[in-house]
Amino acid sequence: MGKIYLISVNMGYGHQRAAYPLKNLAVEEEIINVNDYPGISKKDRKIWAKLRKGYELISKFKKIPLIGEFGFFIFDQFQKILSFYPKRDLSKPNFQLKQTFSLIKKGWGKDLIEKLAPYRNEVSGAGLKREPLPLVSTFFAPAFMAEYFNYPGQIFCLICDADISRTWAPLNSKTSRIKYFAPTERVAERLKLYGVKEENIFLTGYPLPLENTGSENLEILKNDLKYRLLNLDPQKRFFQYYEPLTKKYLGNLPQKPNHPLTLMFAVGGAGAQKEIGIKILKHLFHERATGIKIILSAGIKEKVKEYFLKNIKNLGFKNHLGKEIEILFEEDIESYFRSFNLALRKTDILWTKSSELSFYSVLGIPIIIAPSIGSQEEFNKRWLLKSGFGLLQENPNYVHQWLFDWLEKGYLAEAAMQGFIEGEKLGTYKIEKIISKCLG
Repeated sequence: MGKIYLISVNMGYGHQRAAYPLKNLAVEEEIINVNDYPGISKKDRKIWAKLRKGYELISKFKKIPLIGEFGFFIFDQFQKILSFYPKRDLSKPNFQLKQTFSLIKKGWGKDLIEKLAPYRNEVSGAGLKREPLPLVSTFFAPAFMAEYFNYPGQIFCLICDADISRTWAPLNSKTSRIKYFAPTERVAERLKLYGVKEENIFLTGYPLPLENTGSENLEILKNDLKYRLLNLDPQKRFFQYYEPLTKKYLGNLPQKPNHPLTLMFAVGGAGAQKEIGIKILKHLFHERATGIKIILSAGIKEKVKEYFLKNIKNLGFKNHLGKEIEILFEEDIESYFRSFNLALRKTDILWTKSSELSFYSVLGIPIIIAPSIGSQEEFNKRWLLKSGFGLLQENPNYVHQWLFDWLEKGYLAEAAMQGFIEGEKLGTYKIEKIISKCLG
């Protein structure tokens, strides 16, 4: 029997990716997408459709030189994260939060909360009332809806970025009963500045897929990292100085890698930056097509997959498909996450924008950071750089030069170990324990 109702939203991959590792805790192992669940009211579906259309329109509009960038800049101001210093009271609601609650007060989300709430009061065979199941949401709006419409169980909100805007805390943050799972110390501190009570904030780290970590002993992660380090430090520059460190955390390394040097390029949910993936292919394979494998992660976007296939053919690389070049594509989101997580186990370098995938750096996978899209990703980028878990991409047209310079100098091996040692890797387990404790 599930321990929680697990709520997400299928706009982009970020919120669903955060929910995926917690599936085993959910009723019938189901992730409920607040904007697309069975029986959703016509009114709510229409609101969500408008929001999604606006989100995708802005993402596409940004590509238009000058006008698009200016338009996106104006849009981004409504979700902007304010400077952290000087520390001050930031509990005053912003425009986006007011708009969200304006819709909720008109009934947005009431349909879902009423569908979930009655089942929590059912009587068991012994004649005893069951306690309402906790509701865990990876997006702020469903948590707000649950509180506003008096969901009878506990309400948790799981944050999936390294820093957050005021929009993540409710209007009356100082009296709210919503509890938060914070992936970073900065998020925990932000929530306090936004007025959330300290006892409602749990610093857990980001929930990582168990197929990439293993048990709390991290046996899968450690084994994968041993082989990865051999590919990331071919000249033994990193090991020259830090071999005792690797032995302390990982033990003895294998004699040779179990896979070729592998780079994965992952596009965002809206298919953003797919052009970078083709540039990587073009310049790595034209200039240096030996000993490297490229995975292009297209997600669940058929158009992105077709774009990759078309350009691979035009470049004359069709014979490399299925060998040195792989396209990662699935028709549904959960199949995609499973395939993505499996592919990550033999991925040495992840090249992507600073989305929620930033947290996958703590699996010991160095991130090459593509340009950010929006204020949120700028702060994720800052976290990666300050933590030493990632490096900013250089010009993709010269990737065949700078990438191999980085490998020879051991920069990527250093970022991999830094992410593994300093990053929080047990977020999934910590979240489960907190939920179990709250259930008594």
